[in-house]
Amino acid sequence: MSSKTPKTNSDEEDLLFRLLRQLDTAPEASQRVTAAALEISLGRLNTLLRTAVEAGFISINQRSGPDKRQRFAYTLTSRGATEKVRLTDQFLARKLADYNALHAELTGTASGLAPIKHRNHPMENNLAPIPELFVSYESAQKLKVEAADLVSHDLTPRQICDLELLMNGGFNPLKGFLGEEDYNGVVENMRLADGQLWPMPITLDVSEEFAASLEVGQDIALRDQEGVILATMTVTDNWVPNKSKEAEKVFGADDDAHPAVNYLHNTAGKVYLGGPVVGIQQPVHYDFRARRDTPNELRAYFRKLGWRRIVAFQTRNPLHRAHQELTFRAAKEAQANLLIHPVVGMTKPGDVDHFTRVRCYEAVLDKYPASTTTMSLLPLAMRMAGPREAVWHGLIRANFGCTHFIVGRDHAGPGSNSQGEDFYGPYDAQDLFREHQEEMGIEMVDFKHMVWVQERAQYEPNDEIEDRDNVTILNISGTELRRRLAEGLEIPEWFSFPEVVKELRKTKPPRSKQGFTVFFTGFSGSGKSTIANALMVKLMEMGGRPVTLLDGDLVRKNLSSELGFSKEHRDLNIRRIGYVASEITKNGGIAICAPIAPYATTRRAVREDVEAFGAFVEVHVATSIEECEKRDRKGLYKLAREGKIKEFTGISDPYDVPANPELSVETEGADVDNCAHQVILKLESMGLIAAQ
Repeated sequence: MSSKTPKTNSDEEDLLFRLLRQLDTAPEASQRVTAAALEISLGRLNTLLRTAVEAGFISINQRSGPDKRQRFAYTLTSRGATEKVRLTDQFLARKLADYNALHAELTGTASGLAPIKHRNHPMENNLAPIPELFVSYESAQKLKVEAADLVSHDLTPRQICDLELLMNGGFNPLKGFLGEEDYNGVVENMRLADGQLWPMPITLDVSEEFAASLEVGQDIALRDQEGVILATMTVTDNWVPNKSKEAEKVFGADDDAHPAVNYLHNTAGKVYLGGPVVGIQQPVHYDFRARRDTPNELRAYFRKLGWRRIVAFQTRNPLHRAHQELTFRAAKEAQANLLIHPVVGMTKPGDVDHFTRVRCYEAVLDKYPASTTTMSLLPLAMRMAGPREAVWHGLIRANFGCTHFIVGRDHAGPGSNSQGEDFYGPYDAQDLFREHQEEMGIEMVDFKHMVWVQERAQYEPNDEIEDRDNVTILNISGTELRRRLAEGLEIPEWFSFPEVVKELRKTKPPRSKQGFTVFFTGFSGSGKSTIANALMVKLMEMGGRPVTLLDGDLVRKNLSSELGFSKEHRDLNIRRIGYVASEITKNGGIAICAPIAPYATTRRAVREDVEAFGAFVEVHVATSIEECEKRDRKGLYKLAREGKIKEFTGISDPYDVPANPELSVETEGADVDNCAHQVILKLESMGLIAAQ
């Protein structure tokens, strides 16, 4: 007499997995159809449904059937969608273990497939579909309605980039924003808590006030800056990170000269939230839509064309002839097809905007063989983290179906630190990538430094020129290219394509025709406004571009009348001035700003806003505090000394003296006209105005 095998927890979880999968696929199917699909009785189905409802995995909606009888529709909640993702991974892991055991029994050898926690892409090659975090269209419509009652977080531009790549599988194996345990592992040793390689903290930073309003286990809605819901997240972790430690470990130094460290300390929220994400819809992009592909869309494209080996070229700069030559060589070396995969999310402040860059890429794409090359845009928010960023880029490209990746000299380096030295060694990124490439499942192709050999009229790798003493080697650095563009000088055809130069000149006309901002800073009473007025008159006398004066008092009256004088409000006032100045600069005008602007971090933020569109000229009006008190026509210093004005710059609140202003003006013993003329001379020397 045989006895039934008792059901195990894994059997129950498999049944729950099949139920959630069935309801996500067919939310309005009748109970009879659902029970038949699961091969269980109606009574067993009802018990299973009650359990799932009590656990918060599904919700019940009433509907009328075609026979006018009352029916029910069962749809996944955000928690249910998260549980489905977890059970999917668990199911795959168990099936992989069964397969390995069967393979060993039949062949006497291991299958060679690693468990999930030891590799990023189990049971799949570079062209098979990878997991996404989106629910079905029907479930997404229901979740949108449910999310109306959830607490919402409006995502920053960087968080929108991160969320898009989480949802579409670009950040596979991540299932959401990192929890504290995963975050600590990534910061310390580039590993998630389960051992998988992942070098970059992907965290949801929020304000202290918002974090304090949440409870662990609570679902929140993640929305874009227009309020459109993109996803929900179950908050599993809520903690205050050690950002200095993160800076040291991830970026190599706690130095605000690094753009990501500056962002970490001065822009990002103080608290991190972690938890799994349920994707509802992708962020909407109105630009270059035909060039934007998800990992699975690119993999399908590669399958359709029969591409098996694909080398990716990462770039955040326009393509020139040297780049074309190195990509040709890389594809030939790897015996692979070429994916030009430029970043169109956040890059380094001051980079050419992505609209211009993509136009440059499209202008030269026909220089590549169409049968072996394609281009797709990557909505990545770069961190400029050098070696770690190279590994991160490699993992992302592996998710997009690539088998090879070009890693350059000082890959994703941010430039110089506060001591004027490079943050990373020139080949640190290549060394770290090489160390992990086998585990990553993507192979590195070294970036060759290409130079023009005039006698042979061709580009060659600099370190392979054996007769270098007998030939003329030419090269134009990025700095030299920017200088030539700014001054309207010739850019030779051996360096770049005429089509690229034409696009760059549209965005970067000669400096004497660009908009720019002159930003005066100094103590109250230092003479900022007086010099700014004199400068405005001189520039208007010259003509050619509209001039706008954004004086501190005038801005306070017209743009910031509701603000007080706390640090937070003063920062907000300066950021408003910076925003208006950046818009004036973008549209070819001259903005003259004359606030006190006491804080260096805020001035730096304004500089970054403006320099996205034109030059930023910081002028420190270096009048001493003693002289300013003597000039105190409004009696403000007297009131501040008596304690009647709180947080007064120079008395009860600090002033960060500019470390490297474009110009420092001494006003004691100098008349206003002379001070304004010093600024004019500086603008001439920078090429911003034509010499008179």
